[in-house]
Amino acid sequence: MNTPTHMLIGAVVFARAVVPTTLVAAMLGGLAPDVPMFALVLWSTRLAGIPQHEVFGSLFYSDSWQAVFAVDHSFFVWGLLLALGHWRRHLILTAFAGAGFLHAATDFVTHRDDARRQFWPVSDWVFRSPVSYWDPNYYGGIIGVVELGLVLFATVFLCWRHRKLWQRVVIVILAAVFVVPVIVTGGFHGLHGMG
Repeated sequence: MNTPTHMLIGAVVFARAVVPTTLVAAMLGGLAPDVPMFALVLWSTRLAGIPQHEVFGSLFYSDSWQAVFAVDHSFFVWGLLLALGHWRRHLILTAFAGAGFLHAATDFVTHRDDARRQFWPVSDWVFRSPVSYWDPNYYGGIIGVVELGLVLFATVFLCWRHRKLWQRVVIVILAAVFVVPVIVTGGFHGLHGMG
């Protein structure tokens, strides 16, 4: 799934209206597993001058990059953080880690050729899902429609649950990051590389 979707879905599941900071924590948790990828892509394309097609065509799949993705998408890393938050009854950590774990779990079932080693450090095994959130050869078109529906549902639900203006502005802006490119391009293909 695309990063804004992870952030919104993480907020739906883990943000609590009575503790407004859990909305931000859950959104940041939904974002966190993709931060290293964004950093590597930005460094490669902007600072190192590597063409984007080379970054996503070969560097993305290199052992060094995949080693980073194994850590940031590890069920064990996120599971331990979630267990710690639960054990300490720390709502902020629980919202953050829960959304990060949920991000890893949804990526587990929506990534095929770009799947991660999500059982690191216990195993280097990679599950290659029969569906891909972006590849039309593996139901990417259908997943795109489902994802759009999830974003719209999450936006309405979160705006209903969280009543403060700043919360609603953040929610709508995040949804727009996903929805506007779909409207402008007329499809979901322009979002590849965000998940």
